[in-house]
Amino acid sequence: MAFTLLGPCQYREEIRKSRFIALAAPIASAAEAQAFIDSHSDLAASHNCWAWKVGNQYRFNDDGEPGGTAGRPILAAIEGQDCDQVVVLVIRWYGGIQLGTGGLARAYGGSAAKCLQAGERRELVLRQPFTCHLQFAELPLFKARLNEFDSLIENEDYDASGARLHLAVAPAEREKLERLLGDISRGRESLSAP
Repeated sequence: MAFTLLGPCQYREEIRKSRFIALAAPIASAAEAQAFIDSHSDLAASHNCWAWKVGNQYRFNDDGEPGGTAGRPILAAIEGQDCDQVVVLVIRWYGGIQLGTGGLARAYGGSAAKCLQAGERRELVLRQPFTCHLQFAELPLFKARLNEFDSLIENEDYDASGARLHLAVAPAEREKLERLLGDISRGRESLSAP
């Protein structure tokens, strides 16, 4: 079961005179992750290390720290907290005391994990794409009941008689949603793959 954040969160910590600030946010794409990193990085800081994960895609960066001591532990924290569709940026201001490679990995990974633990989370539901066509009179009732089936409308294409809905449907709710669709359309309509 994977989770994402409901909104941005942060965590601050001082470790042997170095200041660490971890910032995390929900994202939907690599472009959103890069935009978050670009807008929140502090150029006056010693290091701006980060990692993000969206499904099977992930990236991380040590930003000058010894290889494998920052970005990879941040990614490990994201995965350790069962998070997905998340970016974490950990900013460090060097305090004059060396932490060593193990200390750096613990500091970056620990700050990221504590930040993710502090943030409000929601469960990510895997949804499958389907389409259906409803007449104008049927649309309001179908839309009003859609939330009961943990499903979303991703797009609507209108025509002369109604609308083709592009849906994201939770697999466990597909049969129930199919029944509702049949009842509302009097058996005329069913879910179809896009």
